[in-house]
Amino acid sequence: MYMYLLFYLYLIFNRLLYRAEESTCWHHGQPVLTGLYKKGDINLGGLFPIHFRVVTPDHSFRSKVESSKCEGFDFRAFRWVQTMIFAIEEINNNTELLPNVTLGYAISDTCSTYLKALGAAMALVTGDEEAVSNSMCGKAPQVPVIIGEAGSTASMIIARTLGVFRIPVVSYFASCACLSNRKEFPSFFRTVPSDNFQARGLARLLKLFGWTWVGVIAGDDDYGKFGIQLFREEIKHSDVCVAFSEIIPKVYSKNKIMQIVKTIKQSTAKVIVTFAIEGDIYSVLEEVIHQNITDKQWIATEAWITSALVSAKENFQSLGGTIGFAIRKAEIKGLKPFLCRMHPHADPADPFIVEFWETMFGCSLDSSVNETVESPSSKTRCTGLEDLNNIKSIYNDVSQLRATYNVYKAVYAIAQAVHDLLLCKSGNGPFENGTCSDMTNLQPWQLTHYLSKVNCKSPVGEYIHFDENGDSSASYDIINWQMAADGSVKFVKVGQFDATEGSKNEFEIDEEKIVWSGGQSKVPKSVCTESCPPGTRRAVQKGQPVCCFDCLPCPGGEISNQTDAIECEKCSSNYWSHVQKTKCIPKEIEYLAYEETMGIILAVVAIFGAGITAAVITVFFYYKDTPIVKANNSELSFLLLFSLILCFLCSLTFIGQPLTWSCMLRHTVFGISFVLCISCVLSKTVVVLMAFKAALPGSNVMRYFGPKQQRVGICFCTLVQVVICMLWLSLYPPFPSKNTQQSEKIILECNIGSVLGFASVLGYIGSLACMCFVLAFLARKLPDNFNEAKFITFSMLIFCAVWITFIPAYVSSPGKYTVAVEIFAILSSSYGLLVCIFVPKCYIILLKPEKNTKKQMMSKG
Repeated sequence: MYMYLLFYLYLIFNRLLYRAEESTCWHHGQPVLTGLYKKGDINLGGLFPIHFRVVTPDHSFRSKVESSKCEGFDFRAFRWVQTMIFAIEEINNNTELLPNVTLGYAISDTCSTYLKALGAAMALVTGDEEAVSNSMCGKAPQVPVIIGEAGSTASMIIARTLGVFRIPVVSYFASCACLSNRKEFPSFFRTVPSDNFQARGLARLLKLFGWTWVGVIAGDDDYGKFGIQLFREEIKHSDVCVAFSEIIPKVYSKNKIMQIVKTIKQSTAKVIVTFAIEGDIYSVLEEVIHQNITDKQWIATEAWITSALVSAKENFQSLGGTIGFAIRKAEIKGLKPFLCRMHPHADPADPFIVEFWETMFGCSLDSSVNETVESPSSKTRCTGLEDLNNIKSIYNDVSQLRATYNVYKAVYAIAQAVHDLLLCKSGNGPFENGTCSDMTNLQPWQLTHYLSKVNCKSPVGEYIHFDENGDSSASYDIINWQMAADGSVKFVKVGQFDATEGSKNEFEIDEEKIVWSGGQSKVPKSVCTESCPPGTRRAVQKGQPVCCFDCLPCPGGEISNQTDAIECEKCSSNYWSHVQKTKCIPKEIEYLAYEETMGIILAVVAIFGAGITAAVITVFFYYKDTPIVKANNSELSFLLLFSLILCFLCSLTFIGQPLTWSCMLRHTVFGISFVLCISCVLSKTVVVLMAFKAALPGSNVMRYFGPKQQRVGICFCTLVQVVICMLWLSLYPPFPSKNTQQSEKIILECNIGSVLGFASVLGYIGSLACMCFVLAFLARKLPDNFNEAKFITFSMLIFCAVWITFIPAYVSSPGKYTVAVEIFAILSSSYGLLVCIFVPKCYIILLKPEKNTKKQMMSKG
C-alpha cells in the first residue's frame, strides 16, 4: 500500500509538471516488466501472474540494486495469456466485429505481487518511451484499457489508481465484492461474478446439508477478508455458527501454519469453509495432508476448486470429496490447437517461451537459443522435437475452461465496446452536443461509457453485459472432487447456482451424485450439539454460540412437535401433553365414581353403617320395654338412630359424577342430617344433666325438659340449619365445575358456590357439637350406674377430632381425594356416634340381660 501511494503521488506530480511545462509529461525509467507486445490500431493491455513469486535481491548498498526476479512459472496463467492472444486474433479475423480495425496487445507479468502489478499497469498506460504523453496532457495513452489483474487486492490498487483517469480495467478473476463500489472504482469491470453471490451460495449450501458448526479459513487479503465478512453476514440470521476463524499470512510462517492446522485438527467442526486464493490455501492444505487429517469436509471457493496443483491424486485421501463453487466453464473452439502451436523456434522473441518450454518438458534449450540459461547437469537438452500435443498438463487442458473463459469474454466485451463506439454517428453521439469518439484520439473515459452499455453474445453463446456496478451475471457450477478410474481426481458437476436476474431455479444440487470426504455417500454431520428431538426445547449454553445448546424436556402441559424447537407450546386448558411431550391429548376426567375401588369401598362402608344402625333400631324396638331403653329416652334414641341412618346415607350423594341436583343435595342433606343427629345427642345430654338435678330434694326442673320440650328443641335446632341451607341454595348454590388447574386431569367437582354458606353449615354443626361435648363432659361423673353422659363425651370427642382434622386434609387433598376425605369424615363421625352411644346399650341388652333391670339402673355407680 505504501508503494501504491508513491505511484499515486507520482501521477499527481506528472499532472503538476504538465501544467508547468505545458508541452511534455515525463516518465522516468524503463519498462517495469518484460512482456508480449503486438501493435494494432487499438492496443489492449493485459496483466497476468505468469510467475507466482518474486525473489528479492540483496540490498547490501555496496553495488547498484538489481531488479527483483520472478520465479515459479504458472502454466494456468500462461494459458490465460495465450487465450487473450487467441481471442484478439479471432476478432481480427472476424469480418463482422471490428471489420476495419486491428486489435493489438501489450501483456505484462505481475509475478503475483501488488507492486509489480501496479508498475506494469503504469507502464502500459504511459508507454515505454522515455518521454510520453498521458491523458492529462490531452492525448490518449497507448493502451486505453487493461485486462486484469487476477487478484482482488491488486485489482483494487490498479482500479483505484487508473480510475482517477477513467481508464477502464476489466478483471477476469478479481471477485471481491468490495470492487462493486462504483464510487471508489468508477471504471472497473469484471467478467467473474462478485463474491457477494458466492457467499450467498455458501450459506445456502450449509443450510441445505444442515451444517451449523463450521470452521472458517481466509487469506490475508481483500479477497479473503471481504469474502468471509460477506459469508458471516449471510449466516447471521441462520442457525450456522463459526467454530473458529483463521487467517493465512501472506508471508509464509511455519509456526502460523502449524497453529492453523492444529486448530483444524482439534475442532469438533467437520466442515471447513475457505476463502483464499490457491497459493495461500495450498500451504495449509499441504500440512493437513502431511498430518493425515482425513475427517474434514472442505468447502472451496472458485479460487481453488478447480486447481490442478491442489487436486493432485496424492492429496485425495485428505481432500477427496471437496465441494465448492466454480465459475461456469465453457468450450472455446480452436483454443487447444492454438495453445499447442507454441514452440521456441516459432516465436523466439517471446520472453517467456524458453522458460515455459524448459519447465514443461524438464529439459534445457541450447545456449544459442537462450544465452542466459545455464543448463544444469540434471537436465537433458531439449531436442526441439517435443510436442505439446503429446503431453498432458495444466497448460493444454481445456476441459475446465473457467477463468480462461473469463479472459476470453473480457476481450470480446472490449471489442464490442469499440465496435459500438465506431458505429456512433455524429450528432447522435452519447457525449456533449451529440458528439462521437475520435478513433485517432480515443479517450479512455469514452471507452468506459461504451463498456458499461455492452450487451452482446460471445462465440460460445453466452450473453455478455455488465450491471450498474460493473459486475457480470453470477452463475456457478457446484463441483465435487471424485476419483476417476485411473486414480486421478476429476471435477464432477453436481449442481449449479444461478443468481442472474429472472433465473427460475437459483440453487440446484443432485445429492445422489456427491461423494463426501472419506468416500462416504452419507452427508457428514457438523454440529456443535445434536438436534433436539420433538418433545424437548433448546436452551443455549451460557457463554457459547447459539449452536451449542442443551436439550431440555418440555414441562408438563407443554409440547414441541418439531426438531430443535426454541420454545414449548402450551396445551389448551382441556388438554395435556402425553409422555413423549409431542402432542396434546384430552385430559383424563376424574371424579369419585361408584365403579372404582375407592368408591365401592366407601359406598359399602356407608351402607354397612346404615344397616348396622337399622339393626340397632330393630334391637331397641324389640326391647323397647326394657329398663335400659326406657331409661335412655327411647323416643330420642329412635330419632337419633334415624338421623344416623341419614348421616350414613348422605355420604352416597358425594359419590358419582357431580350434577346440579347432586351438588345441591349432598351438602344440604349432610348439614341437616348431622344437625338433627347432634340436636338429638344434645337433647340427651341436657336430659341427663336435668335428671340429676331433678333427683335433688325440692327440684322440679324436669317439667321444663319433658318429651314435648325436647321435640321442640330438636326441631328448632334443625330448623336453623334448614334456613341456612335454604338461603345458601337460593343465593349462591353449589354447582358442578371442571377443575383444570391440576396437571393431566380434569377434576369434576362441586363448587360450593358460597364459601360463607358452606362455612355457616359446618360452623353451626361444630357449635352444636362443642356445646354437646361441654355439657356431656360436665355430666360424665354423675353417680349413676349407667351414666350415658360418659358415652356422649367420648362420641363428641371423636366427632370433634374427626372434623378438626378434616379441614387441613380437605384443603390439601387433590382431585377426587378431596371428596373421599369428606366422605371419610362423615362416616367416621357417624360410626363414632353409633359405637360410643349405642354399642354399650346393645351389649347389655343382648349379652348382659341380667343388668337390664330397673334395680340395676337405679343403683349408684
